[in-house]
Amino acid sequence: MRKIDPKNVARRDPEPIFQQLTMSNFFLSQALPLSLAAGLIGLGAAWALILWIKSQPDGNDSMREVASAIQEGAAAYLHRQLQAVSGIALLLFVAICYFKNLPTGIGFIVGAACSLVAGFAGMRIAVMANVRTAQAATIGRTAALRNAFNGGAVTGLLVVALALLSIGSFYMIASKYLGLRAAIDSLTGLALGASLVSVFARLGGGIYTKAADVGADLVGKIESKLEEDDPRNPATIADNVGDNVGDCAGMAADVFETYAVSLIGCVLVAYLTVFGGNGQPEPAALSYPFIVGGVSILSAILGILTVNFGRGNPTRLLSLGVLISALASAAALWPLTHIFFPDGLRHDGQIASTTGIYLASLVGLLMTFVVLLITNYYTSTHYSPVQNIAKASETGHATNIIAGLAIGSHATALPVGFIGIAILLSYHFAGLYGIAIAVMAMLSMAGIVISLDAFGPITDNAGGIAVMSGMPKSIRERTDELDAVGNTMKAVTKGYAIASAGLASLVLFGTYVQELKVHFAALGAAMPSLEFSLTEPKVIIGLFIGGLLPFVFTARSMDAVGVAAGAVVREVRRQLAAKPGILLGKDKPDYGTCVDIVTKAALRQMIIPALLPVIFVVGVAAIPGLGPVVLGGVLVGTIVTGLFVAIAMTSSGGAWDNAKKYIEEGNYGGKGSPAHSAAVTGDTVGDPYKDTAGPAINPMIKVVNIVAILIIPIFF
Repeated sequence: MRKIDPKNVARRDPEPIFQQLTMSNFFLSQALPLSLAAGLIGLGAAWALILWIKSQPDGNDSMREVASAIQEGAAAYLHRQLQAVSGIALLLFVAICYFKNLPTGIGFIVGAACSLVAGFAGMRIAVMANVRTAQAATIGRTAALRNAFNGGAVTGLLVVALALLSIGSFYMIASKYLGLRAAIDSLTGLALGASLVSVFARLGGGIYTKAADVGADLVGKIESKLEEDDPRNPATIADNVGDNVGDCAGMAADVFETYAVSLIGCVLVAYLTVFGGNGQPEPAALSYPFIVGGVSILSAILGILTVNFGRGNPTRLLSLGVLISALASAAALWPLTHIFFPDGLRHDGQIASTTGIYLASLVGLLMTFVVLLITNYYTSTHYSPVQNIAKASETGHATNIIAGLAIGSHATALPVGFIGIAILLSYHFAGLYGIAIAVMAMLSMAGIVISLDAFGPITDNAGGIAVMSGMPKSIRERTDELDAVGNTMKAVTKGYAIASAGLASLVLFGTYVQELKVHFAALGAAMPSLEFSLTEPKVIIGLFIGGLLPFVFTARSMDAVGVAAGAVVREVRRQLAAKPGILLGKDKPDYGTCVDIVTKAALRQMIIPALLPVIFVVGVAAIPGLGPVVLGGVLVGTIVTGLFVAIAMTSSGGAWDNAKKYIEEGNYGGKGSPAHSAAVTGDTVGDPYKDTAGPAINPMIKVVNIVAILIIPIFF
């Protein structure tokens, strides 16, 4: 890597040094400031979209009243969640400061705070956009699509910009005042803070939204034969609030931590495995991930503009936005890779070419499309998996459930196969650093992908507002069409988040191994074998323990939804029995009681599952005789089984949901038919699969790996 000694330059030429710098040296020296500038551009674009959304008409008084009730319920839940999570975060902050150091503790607080901000911003913008989407549906489908998508785009841009700004700023300050090694260590704390809050947000929001959704569907649709979001259903407001705190706030916190952990993991790998000719960590390798992050924001803005100025089929238009964003990233990374690595890089004693590093980034971009296409196939109403579940509904509830479970298992094969290919190729191109770059390139699509995900719950809420405010049936038909697209997009983006988490976790596992080597070398102690051979009983023990964790985690999550949903069902039944006039439209339901029930249940039930990954890792590390080899097996076991369980759950849930939508379009008897009743049952089973337990595995896997890295000097 070419370097300039400022002293020598000054001796050779009295002109200002910046006039001597080549383009390569300029980018190397200004990589972090440039990435932060891109983050600020992202915030500026998000603010411009917020102003545009606020300028759109927000309907009549009845629509605003419903939207206000949804906003109040969502804000109240997030406020109480903040109180609950803050207490736990404070205890962990004290523990990290005591066992590690203050900078790592500060990093933990920064990561936790930014993850909370990302979640709150996602919820707030979604609530602002939903009523405007309902009003725009009175004009046409394209207008409603644009409102809903731009609401999601605000969340997407805020998430990636906030992640890049928080990590880049923290890294710059820590490097300047603490040194490079201390800055790297403190980044691990930031990653843990983001991941742990994401688990709470995913679990708490998921329990809330699915408890309300299941309760509303079981009593409203099946027992009382009410339409979706019928204002006579006492759980309707809670259901709509859940879309915001689960799908919007939860997903925003989830992808914030995925992006943050991937960026931090890439920096860790660069520090531990990529060295220059002087034997020191290569500055270009440390800076390059931040530039990739900056490119991701600019390409996301380009994709968002494409959707805004395009017309046509919603699915094709949204897909075109993703394609344009990917092509922009691929085009920008080619010259940037040559600027940063004109002579390649040295990793693990080997040389990776400049082209190899670029090809590793292309692997990540291609993986995004592969995962999106595969998940779309298994969850879209246009393909046979969803249609087969709908057909199975004709013969009853049980056959619907059987078909949905089978689809989830089928859906694991292709994603896992392609993840394996991606690992093989990116490692071949540039070693462990190549895998890290592939993950960062994959996450360079996060801005546009989050826009697609938040689009779903916004259109869902818009439909609810349309029904509850008494708008014409044609408006609900338009929002339902967009909601069906949104359901597929939500499933697709969950698949994207899970696949990127699988790759990111492998990077974190490699970091764990490298950190162990550095730790034992610093102690001067005999280093245990870190080959993790399957002939070693300790590795097998670790694999079993790690493989168990996702099952225990999802079991607790599903239990939580079941308990909370049961409470909602009983409350709805009580209200309908106590006030028969509710179903006749003479009495107004007590929406607030259902909101309060799911709020308390979600906050109470999320604690134990969210802390399970920390308990497992610390427990294994603390048991005498197990040690780092067993813990390494735990990490691998968690990654492998977690990946399969998460993909199966999210795919089954998305397919069940859209099978119901497919029948509601008039197929197999349409609404009110026996097939529809069976499909509603499948949808209620799939709700906690796709929106609570399945996606929460994503941050859980990374919490396990990050905690393992943090506790190395404490227990080993």
